[in-house]
Amino acid sequence: MSEVREDLKEPESGAGGDQGGPCPDTATPLVHEASWPDLQGLPPAGRSSSADISPSPPAETSGLLSLPWEIVTHIASHLPAQCVITVLPKVCHALGIVGKDSTALQLRARRLIGPQAGFPVGPREDFDWPAACLEIEQLITCWKGQASLHKKALECIALPTDHFAHINSVLLIGGEGKVLATGSRDRTVKLWDLQAGSSGTLLHTLVGHQGWVWCLACRGSLLASGGFDSTVRLWDLQAGCAERGLIRAGAAVLCLSCQPDVLLAGAFDKRVSMYDTRVAEPLVKSLCLHGGAVMCLAADDKYIISGGKDCTVSVYDRRAGKGLQKVRLNSYLRSISYSGSEIWAGDNKGTLHSFSMRAGSFKILSQFDVGHTAAVNVIHSSPGSLYTCSSDRTVKVHIPCAPPRTLCTLHYQAEVSGLSVDAGVLAVASGDVCLEVWRPRK
Repeated sequence: MSEVREDLKEPESGAGGDQGGPCPDTATPLVHEASWPDLQGLPPAGRSSSADISPSPPAETSGLLSLPWEIVTHIASHLPAQCVITVLPKVCHALGIVGKDSTALQLRARRLIGPQAGFPVGPREDFDWPAACLEIEQLITCWKGQASLHKKALECIALPTDHFAHINSVLLIGGEGKVLATGSRDRTVKLWDLQAGSSGTLLHTLVGHQGWVWCLACRGSLLASGGFDSTVRLWDLQAGCAERGLIRAGAAVLCLSCQPDVLLAGAFDKRVSMYDTRVAEPLVKSLCLHGGAVMCLAADDKYIISGGKDCTVSVYDRRAGKGLQKVRLNSYLRSISYSGSEIWAGDNKGTLHSFSMRAGSFKILSQFDVGHTAAVNVIHSSPGSLYTCSSDRTVKVHIPCAPPRTLCTLHYQAEVSGLSVDAGVLAVASGDVCLEVWRPRK
């Protein structure tokens, strides 16, 4: 069982992100905040300038919409993002515009994070501000007060794993954090129904690997597992997890990524391979991008970004069919997460790295010390959340700003090798057979 500690100290950073930006005022709220979810005493937001999208109410309009638009947006700034973005559009079209006001959302994010932190770390163009505000508020509500025993927004369940050896990988699948897949050194993959019973129920045990199961990936009904037996096994979730195919790789498979058109695998033989799982001969292309084992990779429809044990980060342009860029670091990346134009990665020394990928240009942004003292085994990022787990026996929950703001640290009895996040649910694998799931209380 883990020990929870609240940690709001901002870590030291390298070359930090943008420190500028407007500082909100602290005017008295026009709406009483006690009736809304507690955001841990954060100061009220400042007024946003949104004249560019302000509707002009007709002269006969009365009530809320008769007020100046700046007052309406100021009132909305004291409501939770969930209400502004998902509820107000159902009231009327005019109020729905509030949730699309980019300036107001940026001020809301700055209020939540603080004026000294840079956010977002990557490019601002096309950044998903609504998702970021929703996720940041949920993160603060769930994790900032987690150290207080009298106020817990989350519940933790311990799964009776049934694995008899170390769990290397966990993956929440299905889109709502209802099903969990686990891969173990006992050469099996197990699927768990997290909604059944008080501590979950084992659904399936998938047998076939002849070596450690090291990594998992999923898209739609396809579940892929990579192992030290130099194979990738494919499982059909809609057919009772029947085996759908077998791919023989050239070496131990260390990382996987499922894309709509291909399955990507990084292996010990320094190669990133692309597979079409629909055909009998699945290998599409094998890329030698590194001088050492491929430890991690992330991708979208345009680029493949991979980290090798030779301390290099490689960017491959899928459309052009060629390597785009390669950079060398002072350590090797152990984990990587790619969201929009922003990339977060964790290295073998415990340091976090941030990069940007936009319009064919890959840039090193910053590196941060968030308190990890050993390898960052898994990192998960999204517009408004950042989770890391490490061999130093901790899991940390951060807001993804520069420097990251650590909200909470979970302490375990052994190294944490697996982490997965989906729909506010966090799954953690630690030690030989310890498996915990943190989820919002119903």
